[in-house]
Amino acid sequence: MASTSTPLTLPVLPLDDEVVLPGMVVPLDLSDSEVRAAVEAAQAAARTTPGKPRVLLVPRIDGTYAGTGVLGTVEQVGRLADGDPGALIRGRGRVRIGAGTTGPGAALWVEGTRVDESVPEPLPGQVAELVKEYKALATAWLRKRGAWQVVDRVQAIDDVSALADNSGYSPFLTTDQKVELLETADPVARLKLATQQLRDHLAEQDVAESIAKDVQEGVDKQQREFLLRRQLEAVRKELRELNGEQEGEESDDYRARVEAADLPEKVREAALKEVDKLERSSDQSPEGSWIRTWLDTVLEMPWSERTEDAYDIQGAQAVLDAEHSGLQDVKERITEYLAVRKRRTDRGLGVVGGRRGGAVLALVGPPGVGKTSLGESVAHAMGRKFVRVALGGVRDEAEIRGHRRTYVGALPGRIVRAVKEAGSMNPVVLLDEIDKVGSDFRGDPAAALLEVLDPAQNHTFRDHYLEVELDLSDVVFLATANVLEAIPEALADRMEIVRLDGYTEDEKVVIARDHLLPRQLERAGLDKDEVAIDEGALRKLAGEYTREAGVRTLERSIARLLRKVAAQHELGERELPFTVRDEDLRSLIGRPHHVPESAQDPAERRTSVPGVATGLAVTGAGGDVLYVEASLADPETGAAGLTLTGQLGDVMKESAQIALSFLRSRGAELELPVGDLKDRGVHIHFPAGAVPKDGPSAGVTMTTALASLLSGRLVRTDVAMTGEVSLTGRVLPIGGVKQKLLAAHRAGVTTVIIPKRNEPDLDDVPAEVLDKLDVHAVTDVRQVLELALAPATADAAPEVPVAA
Repeated sequence: MASTSTPLTLPVLPLDDEVVLPGMVVPLDLSDSEVRAAVEAAQAAARTTPGKPRVLLVPRIDGTYAGTGVLGTVEQVGRLADGDPGALIRGRGRVRIGAGTTGPGAALWVEGTRVDESVPEPLPGQVAELVKEYKALATAWLRKRGAWQVVDRVQAIDDVSALADNSGYSPFLTTDQKVELLETADPVARLKLATQQLRDHLAEQDVAESIAKDVQEGVDKQQREFLLRRQLEAVRKELRELNGEQEGEESDDYRARVEAADLPEKVREAALKEVDKLERSSDQSPEGSWIRTWLDTVLEMPWSERTEDAYDIQGAQAVLDAEHSGLQDVKERITEYLAVRKRRTDRGLGVVGGRRGGAVLALVGPPGVGKTSLGESVAHAMGRKFVRVALGGVRDEAEIRGHRRTYVGALPGRIVRAVKEAGSMNPVVLLDEIDKVGSDFRGDPAAALLEVLDPAQNHTFRDHYLEVELDLSDVVFLATANVLEAIPEALADRMEIVRLDGYTEDEKVVIARDHLLPRQLERAGLDKDEVAIDEGALRKLAGEYTREAGVRTLERSIARLLRKVAAQHELGERELPFTVRDEDLRSLIGRPHHVPESAQDPAERRTSVPGVATGLAVTGAGGDVLYVEASLADPETGAAGLTLTGQLGDVMKESAQIALSFLRSRGAELELPVGDLKDRGVHIHFPAGAVPKDGPSAGVTMTTALASLLSGRLVRTDVAMTGEVSLTGRVLPIGGVKQKLLAAHRAGVTTVIIPKRNEPDLDDVPAEVLDKLDVHAVTDVRQVLELALAPATADAAPEVPVAA
């Protein structure tokens, strides 16, 4: 702004770290020599000029004068509130300070020029909005402070310059901010600055109030919680007095419970230490709740509880026979265990070296053979509590060993929880599906089971949550698995493996008659006198409607049959009582799904053409028959070499190479046209291509299929074979003989070829199966071909299949 007024000569009144803006009225203490000198000089000058004495109010910051001051008039000289002499000075307008000059008195005189602070009328729209915003912000701030009497005065100010200078009264502005307002000559710019300063202060004030409110709410909540806890204690005290109980703290109650409990010495010491910690902790401490939960868990454990074993060996044997048919190996093992326990108890050898006579058995077999239900029968026979622990899909090591107590929601492991649930220290614990345990970044649960299932270590098992020794040496662990190879080697080494290889057809009929049928009759709402199934129908259900190692599908078939009969009776289509015979099955539940190969029409059999042989395999569902098909490519295609299909593993692919190499090198001795193997491509396929297959036991089957293809002789329909073949034609031993022979029996095969060195495995095969099978033990492939291939004169040799 341009200065249009004449220069002024005024005495300087310095203000140390203070700023006075135009329009402000301030009292000043005359006891200050500089203030008194300036006021006296102004009074002396006023004697010669009309008007009130005038001074120049100049901020002095750290000894430095500002470039702009405020013209002030001395309104009154007298006494301040505290009795000291003072002067009341009103700011009139801004003065641009010039050069120093001389004047009367001891004050410093300077020349200055008034600053034009006028704003043209009417106010532009933006300026009017700015004035409105400033008044709204100032009103909000004044109302928060309760200065209602000042609100009207601020609202009455219409001059832009005066409105901006009014912020000089704001106590939240710093000296630097006030100096900036003083030196801003343009009224509009000054009002913008004042508005921004006021807006920033209100924002800071809102944040401060929010923080203060949160703090106050937290304090109020703590005070309220403290008050409620005190009231709760008072209520508990009154209730104890009404019930005639002695006053005592919760920690005293835990101490009494620990001392009264029959705990092992080391467990008692650990529990009393935790009680001491509980007594020292405050009610608000989270550690108190952790300690209480731990103490509750320890006190609920059956440290000294044991059930008495039933040493009636004949009675236990009768229980096992009544609840399960077959499974002689497992029954014998349990009977042996009980007999040894009885003798040890009779001779006072219950505990030796801190270890008791527990057992760790692994029941390995296909689904549906009764592994899980066998655990309950074992517990029943021994007179012990039974607990089942499902391990299928468990991937966290803490599920076995428990979590550390420092974690939120920590729990003991499944083994400890099983013992706690059983209520005794010698239960039968079934570890179901131990081969389905997985591992990931949280650890390997199978590794945590190593200590649990080791009879040399589990008498001092330590759970991460309990952190005290737990004796598991008297527990009978029964682990179930479908595939032994899926169990880690170190874990399998700690268990006694008992194989359940499936049931014979006769055993299935007995199980269906004695166990499955009564259970399904009850579930179907039928009485045993209303519906019966004769033995012929049960045998057909087991042989032709189902083909499995276990009896689950057989039970579902019986359930479906009974539901059909019940529905027909309710619809008025069938009268009860009714006996289901084998000829009724087709009309009730449809046609059979598994007709034996030997029962089919000769033209429909898979082995009705050369190049197809029947093998035997072991899968996760037990034994099964496996067909091998071979063909030769057309010489004109030029596709030489060996092609293998059927999703085969590396070992099975190598077996095919060995079979082909043997025939190429020894085929002339067998009177086979081996020249075709050199010039034409060989294709070997294993049907059921979606099922992965591996292992060496199909070697003789592939050799037989290729020999049949080259010679044009059919493979006998009633023959199945298994065995590994070597390059010299030797038949080497394989595994799973019992499962494979059971599968051959189910499939209607009558002749089975096995390696000579597998003859001892025949002792495990049920006698009724061996009676119906003609088993040949061989040592050389030549013997296999003599037994498996039909004589050349038996059928006219058909043309050799050719793959296009």
